[in-house]
Amino acid sequence: MRTAVIIIPTYNERENIAQVIPILLDVFKKIRNWKMSILVVDDTSPDKTYEVVEALASKHPQVHLLLNKQKAGLGGAYLKGMAYAFGTLQADVVFEFDADLSHDPSKIPQFIDRIEAGYDLVLGSRYIKGGGIPENWGLHRKFLSIFGNIVIMAVLTDFRIRDWTTGYRAITRAVYEAVLPGLNSERFSGYTFQIGFLHQAVRKGFDVIEIPFVFVDRTIGQSKLGTEYIKNTLLYIFKVRAQEILTHRLFKFIVVGGTGALVQLVSLQLWRQLFPYQLAFFLAIESAVVSNFILNNIWTFADRKLALSELPAKFFQFNLASGGSIVIQQLIALVGQSTIGLVDIITLPIIGIMIDTGMLFALVGILIGMFWNFFAYNAFIWKPKNPKK
Repeated sequence: MRTAVIIIPTYNERENIAQVIPILLDVFKKIRNWKMSILVVDDTSPDKTYEVVEALASKHPQVHLLLNKQKAGLGGAYLKGMAYAFGTLQADVVFEFDADLSHDPSKIPQFIDRIEAGYDLVLGSRYIKGGGIPENWGLHRKFLSIFGNIVIMAVLTDFRIRDWTTGYRAITRAVYEAVLPGLNSERFSGYTFQIGFLHQAVRKGFDVIEIPFVFVDRTIGQSKLGTEYIKNTLLYIFKVRAQEILTHRLFKFIVVGGTGALVQLVSLQLWRQLFPYQLAFFLAIESAVVSNFILNNIWTFADRKLALSELPAKFFQFNLASGGSIVIQQLIALVGQSTIGLVDIITLPIIGIMIDTGMLFALVGILIGMFWNFFAYNAFIWKPKNPKK
């Protein structure tokens, strides 16, 4: 029998928690082959929410209380709750669940079904068919929620998930253990925790699925959502996206290619001091090839760095691949000139440069040549040592 723990972070939720726990206990009766428990993580609420939980725990062994002496915030409360649930309570799965009954408890069996089907992370989604948000929400609240998710999807360039900010989730132990180190280093707090946790789980390749639910606005107490949520969310998504771009292999490849072009231009001037132009031109190209080979090996493909014994053969292959790019550029220029011809297009008045079809042929050739090089380097020179990765 597997174990699932519903984690409920609380701060001044005395009246709500008294309602939600009995409802959850009733839902548990419909679930077979799972040991279901509730863990309330209270930040020492001034309204003494923990006293209500303690009273219920004395009557129901499925109810547990974890009391934080200092306010930890949403992210901190969930991290402490997960550590306790996966550790002391030996959970296989934990749920994130709001104390104010915004999340539909009747959906819990559906979450369990998806976990049993093999999914690692199940999200309660407001923005897929069958889901929804309160009709009485103010325009600003609807805008923040809907537009906020659109911004997150656009910045992270991941449109597979429709509700990035949902706080209704079922998380397996495997996801928690894989994501935890990254969360600690990022020092997630508040509602940014939800986006950060999900983002890292997706990046690590876990199977995520959404199920619809209709979000219900709280009727007791006040929302903890503050203006810092917007600021922290924007800071997080733009920061991690910038990090992803700067560390992406294609970005490194482009930087190395640009460096190679600079090496070729500078070295051409140096070689011309010693040799005739044609020989100097060839040596400049080879200088750029050497530069690109070294930088790609130690930076772009650092995770597939070549062994010393491989360098001679791979360098020869690298030259052939680079030669292939030159051939591609020459062919495009030849075909373009023979079919369309060299035709003036426009003159840039400020700098007095004429743009013609020849320049366009060269640009197209360079772009296709770059794609060829990136493919060849990945497939033949720095091919993955373990294909499964």
